[in-house]
Amino acid sequence: MRALALLFAALALAQMDDMVPPIRGLNPSQLHDSFNEEHGGHRHEAIDIMGERGTPIQAVVDGTIAKLFHSKPGGLTIYEFDRADDFCYYYAHLDRYADGLQDGSRVLRGEIIGYTGSTGNADPAAPHLHFEIHRLGPDKHWWQGTPINPYPVLMRLLEQQ
Repeated sequence: MRALALLFAALALAQMDDMVPPIRGLNPSQLHDSFNEEHGGHRHEAIDIMGERGTPIQAVVDGTIAKLFHSKPGGLTIYEFDRADDFCYYYAHLDRYADGLQDGSRVLRGEIIGYTGSTGNADPAAPHLHFEIHRLGPDKHWWQGTPINPYPVLMRLLEQQ
């Protein structure tokens, strides 16, 4: 299983030429690798990027908004698929969506899609972006996929900028 996760991480890194960070001006000191930490009794499988409430969040790749969703744990969330429907990018705890964003919207990398917040089970005093990357399976379900640690992907992306 670990070898498969490493393979998918390598695939995600290979797509970096087409990626931008989810927050403009992001720097490595803002990132903490929390992928394997326990959160609420399960592995986090994400990175939390702290920031002021209302900080714009941008689409990391050209793609399609597969699903806008409101859940108890994630609050206001966005599931974005890349153009090939190989990867899903998940943005959670949003304060709000960008105006006009809806299921099926085509987005370009760098386009504002939402704003940081603390909806769902996030601490109201700690607004942030919960960001995940998943390699989609053959069924292309937005709620399923193999998790990929976004920390090394974002760190490498920031080093190349």
